[in-house]
Amino acid sequence: MKSDTMPKTYNPKDFEDRIYQFWLRGGYFQPSDGEEGKQPFVIVIPPPNVTGVLHMGHGLNNILQDTIIRFQRMLKKPTLWLPGTDHAGIATQNVVERRLKARGLSRTQLGREAFIEETWKVKHEHHTVITRQLQKLGASCDWDRERFTLDEGCSRAVREVFVGLYERGLIYRGNYLVNWCPSCGTALSDDEVDHEEVQGALYHFRYPFTDGDGGIEIATTRPETLLGDTAVAVHPEDERYKALVGRQVHLPLTGRIIPIIADSYVDREFGTGAVKITPGHDSNDWAVAERHGLEKINILTPEGNLNDRVPEVYQNLDVLTARKRVVEDMKAGGWYLREEKHVHQIGHCYRCHSRIEPYMSEQWFVRMKPLADKALAAWERDEVEFFPRKWENTYTHWLKNIRDWCISRQLWWGHRIPVWYCDDCGAMTVRRDDPEVCEACGSSRIRQDEDVLDTWFSSWLWPFSTLGWPDKTEDLKRFFPTSTLVTGYDIIFFWVARMIMASLEFMGQVPFHDIYITGLVRDKQGRKMSKSLGNGMDPLEVVDSYGADAMKFTLTFMSAQGQDILIDMDSFKLGSRFANKVWNASRYILMNRGDSKPIPLEKIEKTKLDTWILGRLSRAAEEVRKAMESYRFNDASTAVYDFFWNDFCDWYIEASKMSLYSQDPSEKDRAVAMLTHLLSESCKLLHPFLSFITEEIYSLLHGPEVCCMVQEYPSRQPSYEDEAIDSAFKTLQDIVRGIRTLRSEFTLPPEKKVPVILVWSHDFSADGFLREQLPLIRQLAGLSEGDIRNNRPTEKGYMPVPGTGWEAYVGIREALDLEAERLRMTREAEKMRKLADTSGKKLSNQGFLAGAPEDVVAKEKEKLAEFEERYNKLQRYIKELGE
Repeated sequence: MKSDTMPKTYNPKDFEDRIYQFWLRGGYFQPSDGEEGKQPFVIVIPPPNVTGVLHMGHGLNNILQDTIIRFQRMLKKPTLWLPGTDHAGIATQNVVERRLKARGLSRTQLGREAFIEETWKVKHEHHTVITRQLQKLGASCDWDRERFTLDEGCSRAVREVFVGLYERGLIYRGNYLVNWCPSCGTALSDDEVDHEEVQGALYHFRYPFTDGDGGIEIATTRPETLLGDTAVAVHPEDERYKALVGRQVHLPLTGRIIPIIADSYVDREFGTGAVKITPGHDSNDWAVAERHGLEKINILTPEGNLNDRVPEVYQNLDVLTARKRVVEDMKAGGWYLREEKHVHQIGHCYRCHSRIEPYMSEQWFVRMKPLADKALAAWERDEVEFFPRKWENTYTHWLKNIRDWCISRQLWWGHRIPVWYCDDCGAMTVRRDDPEVCEACGSSRIRQDEDVLDTWFSSWLWPFSTLGWPDKTEDLKRFFPTSTLVTGYDIIFFWVARMIMASLEFMGQVPFHDIYITGLVRDKQGRKMSKSLGNGMDPLEVVDSYGADAMKFTLTFMSAQGQDILIDMDSFKLGSRFANKVWNASRYILMNRGDSKPIPLEKIEKTKLDTWILGRLSRAAEEVRKAMESYRFNDASTAVYDFFWNDFCDWYIEASKMSLYSQDPSEKDRAVAMLTHLLSESCKLLHPFLSFITEEIYSLLHGPEVCCMVQEYPSRQPSYEDEAIDSAFKTLQDIVRGIRTLRSEFTLPPEKKVPVILVWSHDFSADGFLREQLPLIRQLAGLSEGDIRNNRPTEKGYMPVPGTGWEAYVGIREALDLEAERLRMTREAEKMRKLADTSGKKLSNQGFLAGAPEDVVAKEKEKLAEFEERYNKLQRYIKELGE
């Protein structure tokens, strides 16, 4: 290998795309047969919305999945990371409708079939973008198995589940109150509604009695809904209103009469304790109406305007305009009493952020409690485990308080509900395949339900529909259940819990055991990244600036379990610096290897230094394994970083220079063989965290057709873990660090060599090792000569460096301008004394101690200790220099 084979400068753009194509051509992302007896390791990707663009949260999620999958692949397991995308009903339809609007068209003008064709075009266009983004990140997915929630196989699975649940009595249709988005024109499930606090008003009105003077005072935040009131309710134990129960009131503006009823739902402390009941536009009022047999009036159109169930003057007004008009008319009629500011929760669409209207509509629902009970029991049996465990509370709370799931959506893009209605006899047919005639009367005049299913209805089948279910495929047999799910906390109920429910219902077992919940990626100020704040980051911009490896290592290094990640663009310099270190160290080794022939490790005659670094490699590999088993990505990344940068580069490579520059060719060959072996093993150790650069270097070590990604991960080798050598080498490191620190205190340049005298007793455990390694200590610490004694030297001009069981005396007098150095240190000591006095006075001030926060006081105490320690050290140096 020639020294010019590897470019001097690390530039990921030179090889990252080439390496990815090498992986694709080699089929390395496909699951291998694996070692006999090893269970497959499987992850199904949380499918991104097909019309979306990957943001930094997606980047983190997919990087962590890739780290896991590469690690497991190197454990020689049959490993599958199955990719795919979600058709994202509402989001995708919105994208297409916006495009049509720009062309002066609407979906109704286009027609259903043409609109769906247009949407498929948009799907294909965006899918290419997402795939490219994932590949730029280095995602080692098996692209030959890629799925889409609207593909033929997934669609068959959706029909099978819908019909199966219907046959089991777990799917039903009914006229119920749903969350309605007027902008999207569809119903939403409870989980698709984002609640936000808004500043509104609480309006007080009087409804007059029908049988005499006076009336009852009610309070509402939504005056326009009084047009749909069918009762006024009071608490049965509220003494203020007991005598009024059963009486009737005029409903202002409508000409209708409504009763006063008693119901324990009423909160006596809110407002006046009398509540208007609007069953068509409030879920709690709906329940009251069910108990009392009240009429349910819907006053809205699907577009969110008032309909023909209200007086003509209000018809076709939007909600906010109608609210203003009703208040004005209530004032004019003398029924308005007062209003006050009021902060309350308002539901918004999770997609378009429009205000949600409770809306009475005929929809399809899934009975969730029977399914939720099974999912809860599976958790109680430890069949699923969350990392970190705190998210189990979210999971169990949702399951224990579950409500039926509204699964129908008034959209065109999605899985159309497999239900047909007969225009002749009115019968309903629910089928897995498309019927040609009515099952009840044989008429051909049947029409399919216009609605589609909620996007999550296909997503909850993802772990098994993607493997071929409902067919009994080889993939399903081999790869289900999957192993691990990596996802965000915001879809624990949307997706995670539902997948567990669906798998238990149709597969008889949970879809995965481990569930790793990622933290949020935030900016440096701790704010969530968003378009509105302008603080979002494009993962591909990071890759373009620093490379995929730098991005990957930075995010894994910062992924402490249960914590959010605070980053900006400069944060990725951490990963970039580490990749540069790997590149430069590799180039140095390859340059020194030259044309040397490789020597198998078992034939290399090993020194104690070699045994030490092999032991450190063994321990690092074990630390990574333990950390990855419990998804402690930051600990795993720290382990590989510490080994490569600290142990291998800073110590072993520096120490090996004595052998590399030896006049003995066999010693140089031995050293080169060890360095080459260690670099090869380091590539494997680092590969899950720095995938591209390690593949590039490994190919330079072993040839262009040899793939690092499928090599076996380094494992613990107890035979190399020598505690005595490890302890002795730690002492050597402490000595070198101590001398280096002293040199920096006196600003001695590296080329200035100084003598040292090392002092310890004959029974010191590291004595033999350190005597043997004295030339190495001299090299690493920049020493001119070294001596080992039992007693402190009597010669003048030696500055002490204390250690545990040893002392080093460094002869620096001859290397210094003593007078100038004493003056510099005297000035610094005086500065430290003044700072310590100021800090001490602050801590003596009772007002400061009583008024300052605990952390501020603690910080001040730390500063005082630092000032005093530095002052005392400088005084010792000044004294030594004066002797």
